[in-house]
Order: sequence, then structure tokens, then C-alpha cells
Amino acid sequence: MKLSDLPTHDDIVAADLEDPAYRAEWERTRFAHEVAKRVIQYRIDHSLTQAELARQLGMRQPHVARLEAGEHEPSLTTLRRLAQRLGVSFHIEITPTSEAELTA
Repeated sequence: MKLSDLPTHDDIVAADLEDPAYRAEWERTRFAHEVAKRVIQYRIDHSLTQAELARQLGMRQPHVARLEAGEHEPSLTTLRRLAQRLGVSFHIEITPTSEAELTA
């Protein structure tokens, strides 16, 4: 099998998103994953280890690892710390995505 015959990441995700349970979990963790990508990209761009970034942020390395895992939404306090110490910005938009959410 050639590499070009393999499905891309986007192909796999698109197929998985057809499953309602997978889509719900994807949507639930989207924000945490977006923050994780920003933290990882900052660390790569600045050639930092997790421990070095943790020192810059005034936190411990395991906390940076949890942020980068993207499994839990960071608190507003953590987002503020990231923005202030790394010089990055976060724009958060909170809107209902369905009529059901409006009545929940």
C-alpha cells in the first residue's frame, strides 16, 4: 500500500463526525483542543520544553502537559495567564448552536 492510498486525518475526522456521539464529544472538547494547539504552537515557535514554558507561565510542567492534551477546558484565569505572559490573545464566542440549547 502506498502512502498516497491512506486516508488523510481530515478524511478520518470527517467520517467519524458522522457518528452523533463522536460529533457531540468533538464539539464538547473543541475549545480545549484549540487552546492546546495554540500552546503547542507557541512552544514549538519558541523552541521551549514543557518545563521551560511552565517556568515562563509560573506553573508546573504537568499543568502544561494537561493544557496540551486538550482534554479539559482551561479556566478563564489560565487563559488570562497565557495571554498576559505569552502575548497571545483568545477570542471566545458563546452562542447556542441549536433550538434545543436555547430551551435547555
